[in-house]
Amino acid sequence: MKFITKKSIPRRTFLKGVGASLSLPLLEAMIPAATAMTKTAANPVKRLGYVYMPMGCDITRWTPGSEKNLDTLSPILDSLSPVKDKISILTNMELKPAYPGSHATSNSAFLSAARAKVTESTDYYLGTTADQVAAQHIGQQTQLPSLELAMDLLQTVGQCDNGYACVYQNNLSWSSPTTPLPAEAHPRLVFENLFGEGGTPAQRQAALRKRASLLDSVTEDMRRLKRELGANDREKLTEYLDSIREVERRIQKAESDTKDNPLPDLDRPTGVPAAYADHARLMFDLQLLAYQGDITRISTFQLARETSNRSYPEVGVATPHHPLSHHGGNAEKIAQMAKINAFHVSLFAEYLEKLAATPEGSGSLLDNVLILYGSGMGNPNNHDHTNLPTIVAGGAAGGMQGNRHITYDKPTPLANLHLTLLDKVGVPIESFGDSDGMISELFQPLSM
Repeated sequence: MKFITKKSIPRRTFLKGVGASLSLPLLEAMIPAATAMTKTAANPVKRLGYVYMPMGCDITRWTPGSEKNLDTLSPILDSLSPVKDKISILTNMELKPAYPGSHATSNSAFLSAARAKVTESTDYYLGTTADQVAAQHIGQQTQLPSLELAMDLLQTVGQCDNGYACVYQNNLSWSSPTTPLPAEAHPRLVFENLFGEGGTPAQRQAALRKRASLLDSVTEDMRRLKRELGANDREKLTEYLDSIREVERRIQKAESDTKDNPLPDLDRPTGVPAAYADHARLMFDLQLLAYQGDITRISTFQLARETSNRSYPEVGVATPHHPLSHHGGNAEKIAQMAKINAFHVSLFAEYLEKLAATPEGSGSLLDNVLILYGSGMGNPNNHDHTNLPTIVAGGAAGGMQGNRHITYDKPTPLANLHLTLLDKVGVPIESFGDSDGMISELFQPLSM
């Protein structure tokens, strides 16, 4: 590790150790060394995230009670109350390219706004997704151009939905119309991808056996760095490393719990928490750490695959999600589906609160990110793609004004939102998918 002066540390400084390479959060000591290519507190790094909720929702329990603001949050969105000043809800967004309605096209069109080729074979064809458009423009500035995460470890193959290959449901991100990017659902593998130094799985495991924690190997480098830092930076660095250690501890506990279980779960390999919420929180925390260390500025996260038959006993839902989504108007099934919707949103709300509590520059990580949370399906019982559940979260880095409910009189392309968010993180393009304009309301001053 090389330092310029006690007051001038390069933004891309790493802590090095055996099998470890840890990037650092933005420190005060880095700001004097800023150049035109280095973002400071006055000119912050901008990030773009996407979180996918499968199989639509009960829109009656989703839509806020007020037409203009979020003063009256709906039952599904109630957990977002602590961060409502940093979110906006958009009503009547549409994905025309997802028709004819299907689960496969709900997932595939969500980030591409493109029509999937009907095929059950390997000649699939879609479009470059919004996250990868961003990655091509700003992703090369970081260790990882983008980060693709999911919750389902087993990806299906072959034909999954009405003549569509399973690849359309498995993958949110496509770097080209013929190149889907597989997502990783295993916390240990994501952790090592973010903080490990590479090598084969066998080499990484050998390095792990030599130490209790990945952080153990950077202890000496960390001591040297702390001698170069002021009190505020030492505290910030300690908190960052403590967060990494806590995530690693939770991964290790999941590995130990699985190893000690005499009844192996073939769907849950070693290292994946048994409870859905614990697994999801780990994946959200890994995204936070990736942003905080500027390891990547672009991430996608699939909360579950379309047609997922996962049940959610944690919130009293024993019936699998997919059958519930085909509720046929049954009030009890709709209520159960809404519980799942609310559960997913609550985990997202926890993530936003953690981003808001993580300082960066003159604000927080949440100030410096724009995140789209939503689904490619509206009413799952009808397999329609109109009136999509859509949330945008984030802050002043993109100039977004929160605490608002934006309602359109007629269906508006979700591609307009993609075009707008790309523009706000420094990726100005003329059009995207079936876009026909920008969503300027998100970034206009709030009216009195």
